[in-house]
Amino acid sequence: MKLIPESLRGYRRAWLARDVIAGLTLSAVAIPEVMGYTSIAGTPIVTGLYTIIFPTLIFALLGSSRLLVVGADSATAAVLAAGLSGLGIAGVNPGSPDWLAFASLTALICGVLLVVARLLRLGFIGDFLSASVLIGFLTGVGIQVLSGQIPDLLGIPKGKGGWFEQQWHWITSLSSISLGAFAFGLGTIVIILVFKRFIQVVPGAIVAVVLLTAISALADARAHGVAVVGAVQGGFPPIGLPSGVSWSDVPKVLPTAISCFVLIVAQSAATSRSFAFKHGDAVDINRDIVGLSGASLAAGLSGTFVVNGSPTKTQILDEQKGRTQLANLTMAAVALLFTLFFTGLLTDMPAAVLAGIVFLIGVSLIDLPGMKRLWMRRKNEFVVALITAVTVFAVGVEEGIILAIVLSLLDLVRRQYNPGDFVIGQNQAGEPTYLPAVPGAQSLPGLVVFRYDAELFYANANRFADHFESVISAAPDPVRWVALDCGAIDDIDYSAGITLANLVNYSRAHQARFVLVRPDTQLVATLRVYGILETIGEDNVYPTLRTAFNAYRADPDTAPVATPGSADPG
Repeated sequence: MKLIPESLRGYRRAWLARDVIAGLTLSAVAIPEVMGYTSIAGTPIVTGLYTIIFPTLIFALLGSSRLLVVGADSATAAVLAAGLSGLGIAGVNPGSPDWLAFASLTALICGVLLVVARLLRLGFIGDFLSASVLIGFLTGVGIQVLSGQIPDLLGIPKGKGGWFEQQWHWITSLSSISLGAFAFGLGTIVIILVFKRFIQVVPGAIVAVVLLTAISALADARAHGVAVVGAVQGGFPPIGLPSGVSWSDVPKVLPTAISCFVLIVAQSAATSRSFAFKHGDAVDINRDIVGLSGASLAAGLSGTFVVNGSPTKTQILDEQKGRTQLANLTMAAVALLFTLFFTGLLTDMPAAVLAGIVFLIGVSLIDLPGMKRLWMRRKNEFVVALITAVTVFAVGVEEGIILAIVLSLLDLVRRQYNPGDFVIGQNQAGEPTYLPAVPGAQSLPGLVVFRYDAELFYANANRFADHFESVISAAPDPVRWVALDCGAIDDIDYSAGITLANLVNYSRAHQARFVLVRPDTQLVATLRVYGILETIGEDNVYPTLRTAFNAYRADPDTAPVATPGSADPG
């Protein structure tokens, strides 16, 4: 049983036909798609096919996800191209053997980083890219990808320089447009959109490739000035270490590999989780990292570039009712057969056809509905997503990755630094009520139950203390009891421990008894280690809000207390 890949355990014979059909359908979509990704990565077309042969096979054998499709991906291809372009090494130009060697080396380093991540159980790293940042990042990648295809769609040379300079170049070169290339590019877009709208069971991309390549061959489009793919060297993927690079080149591509690594973990984990939850399957992100590491190493050792878990291809597989990785193994087998025997059919394919396919891939990455939801629901997160998107396409993809991580962490700190805080009262039924913690609020005359909705640590401890003191000092009645509701606090660091000890002293200086309400076992243990629990007193810890309110009413040292519901917001 242990020899059976985890993604195939519990396989049922009834799934076989559906998996094979889903794999064949996925092949029809994935083959032209991954060929298109090579125009982003700057590698030969056949290397796109290589990404869905051995990397897919290895992930199916080592990963845990039943559906995750691993192969070339637009986001990681864009990160790779941006990183290699920034090396500034003579001879390392898109399409060159040296460029491909560095691309494969990057994939190998990604594989090693993923192995380290698995050994250290670092699957949680993907959680540090928030959904809003990912929306912005992928939207920025989409804009960069689609805008990068416009020159090929128009049949004009690509411009140099930054993103704005490149856009200005094609705008000012419209007089040089190739009508033939534009016709093939526009035809590709129209065919894909028509099939997607009216004949969804047939992949429009494969129809466009077959039909327009045939038209190009019959009309001898190359003789009429239409750029074509030309001879595509097929055959079995080359096995071995990339040639032309050495260990001394590892530091050069390490930053790019780290960027790809973060994106792979974040995107693959999110995709794997979403489809596992949808079908009630177990999620093992660390096991998937094993599969992803194997896939990246396989990519680097088989002459291709970085691979990733693909949300779009996984969605297609799910729509085709695929059940397991057998569907992906079917896709890998079809890709291998195509690479061995049929790449010659691509010779007359217009470059504008690939540009049209990739253009629509870029359009699909632009998450306008997601941006709209952020604008309607969380404007501050919309701003974060927008800044990330603009940085990605206007400055650079790697810079966008770094900014995305920084913004995600800053947003996390911001929410921990500035959480909600409340004064808790009771209604007539004895249930808790939550009032804004503003000066003048109290729970009962002489009682303030203060709740802070975040863990306490060095960055927010002083703010917590300031709010706490402002409520105590401005209470309408002399405060006899100060209660800290610990329902949202399961840990405090040493700095926050010092602050809490000072608040205990502050309360006692105001002749108020300091108590804790609802602390969990871990927090109590931490406070005991810090010596704070001894200062507070074990008898000043209450397991529930109700017991704390009752104890306050029963305390002979407190003033007469009003009936429940008398909490005063001031």
